[in-house]
Amino acid sequence: MGYQEFTIEGRNAVIEAYRSGKPIDKIFILDGCQDGPMMTIKREAKKHDTMVKYVTKERLDQMSETGKHQGVIAYAAAYEYAEVEEILENARRKGEPPFIFLLDNIEDPHNLGAIIRTANLAGAHGVIIPKNRAAGLTATVARTSAGALNYTPVAKVTNLVKTIEDLKKEGLWFVCADMGGTSMYQLNLKGPIGLVIGNEGEGVGRLVKENCDMIASIPMKGDIDSLNASVAAGVLAYEIVRQRLS
Repeated sequence: MGYQEFTIEGRNAVIEAYRSGKPIDKIFILDGCQDGPMMTIKREAKKHDTMVKYVTKERLDQMSETGKHQGVIAYAAAYEYAEVEEILENARRKGEPPFIFLLDNIEDPHNLGAIIRTANLAGAHGVIIPKNRAAGLTATVARTSAGALNYTPVAKVTNLVKTIEDLKKEGLWFVCADMGGTSMYQLNLKGPIGLVIGNEGEGVGRLVKENCDMIASIPMKGDIDSLNASVAAGVLAYEIVRQRLS
């Protein structure tokens, strides 16, 4: 895994990034722009299943670091993504039942970096994120992970629900974090497991939650009703660690 440029600006630069195989997370395109190079970029984005957002010139100007965006700005991953199979192989290589983090709509790169750091320290074999409505492996994520991104594979998938269904065939059980669930201390979290964490605002999406086998809540005694996503991930991860060690 190695660093790559985080923002790529300019039509030729984006086209060359695709041709060189750089993993691109998102593209922001000037709304209404239909010239030849831009159509090429749109075709490449569709081919690589890259999320495209159409925005105003003012928005692109705000995002631009060079002032020469030419109507397009791409966000490239700071690190290369793994495949889900690589995460499972990581568990097999260590002779351990798989332990995987799945993140639903974690859009804050600081939260994502902190969760990857926790995943590494808790002995998880990898992290899975969706392609849409999620932070990618940006330089901010890499810094916040404090080096964990060098050791913890992160896979990016098109459909989180289908990925859960596929991993169930590999013997994994899934637990998601939700305030309305059963206390995590009352659940059996041993064996091959996927820990599903949603964002603070919306939590885990309905379809993802419906495909989980268990819903875990974290006992709270304070006056507010939610934890930061990365903190919730840490609390639940270490209950899984405790049970795996007992």
